Amino acid sequence: MLLSTQLQYGDDPINNAEAVVGLEKAGLDVVWVAEAYSYDAVSLMGYLAARTERVQIGSGILPIYSRTPTLTAMTAAGLDALSDGRMILGLGASGPQVIEGFHGVVYDKPIARTREIIEICRKVWRRERLTNDGLYPIPLPEGQGTGLGKPLKLINHPKRADIPIWIAALGDRNVELTAELAQGWLPHVLLPEKLREVFGPAIDAGLAKRAPELGPLQITGGGILAIEDDMIEPARQLARGMNALYIGGMGARGKNFYNTVFERQGYADEARTVQDLYLDGRKDAAAAALPDEFIANTSLIGPPSFVKERIAALRAAGVTHLHVNPISADPQKVLSQVKEWLQ
Repeated sequence: MLLSTQLQYGDDPINNAEAVVGLEKAGLDVVWVAEAYSYDAVSLMGYLAARTERVQIGSGILPIYSRTPTLTAMTAAGLDALSDGRMILGLGASGPQVIEGFHGVVYDKPIARTREIIEICRKVWRRERLTNDGLYPIPLPEGQGTGLGKPLKLINHPKRADIPIWIAALGDRNVELTAELAQGWLPHVLLPEKLREVFGPAIDAGLAKRAPELGPLQITGGGILAIEDDMIEPARQLARGMNALYIGGMGARGKNFYNTVFERQGYADEARTVQDLYLDGRKDAAAAALPDEFIANTSLIGPPSFVKERIAALRAAGVTHLHVNPISADPQKVLSQVKEWLQ
């Protein structure tokens, strides 16, 4: 298992990035940089490329709607060059509230768009003269624009023509696409005991079409990490708050992907309750309504013996990257200890 974490969202990006430098020394293998409606991910990834030496730097995620597919490919190639081959291109559809509410772009056809973007990126990295039919016609067809567009290829020779692509996927069709075309899967909150029941058929359908050169599907899983006695209860409360935010507030009623997955994991009644409370403004009550067993089994909070059991469950479910958010006065020490358990 490799060890990964998320770059923190806070208002001081330099301090957040410097924390990653310390975590790299403690054994961190991958850092994921989010792009929600905060600072852009690319600037932060470039800074991390200059400040780190070994850790892989993944976008977690770049929304598929906010850049042209070609710019996404160019950006990934540039970051891969700057980091000496340590870039991971994490892609995802985000959600309508962000895409339409913050970017002002129509949220439509996420599966088809993701497929075409992956194909375009790989063509660019192979330095093919770029053409594409479909949702992204390249060059623009006759009758659109000036008529002067022509197929071009990337000027630079990329560090790698096979930059890893990971997809943040929750719905069955997107999970199937991920298993077919991507090197890795970012499933958000993962309950390992339910992985096969909830996602197994979609994963299997995608793997049946997967090209051998992509290798085995990589998967992240884990959660908030706390093993010190005085940090366990604060970490549990943090886990409750974060899960309530996603399950209850990241989307409207009937259009919250995180809520749907929570329901499919066996918590139908709780999914409705948490969402109703959260959208009514009762955020603390929504957090309190989350089942204790769900919080325990989707995080890494407790004494070392318990955390080791959860790591074993994730490994058995097929997780290849243990994803942690360490809650500690000394995150490097805690991360180093967990790294030893993964050897």
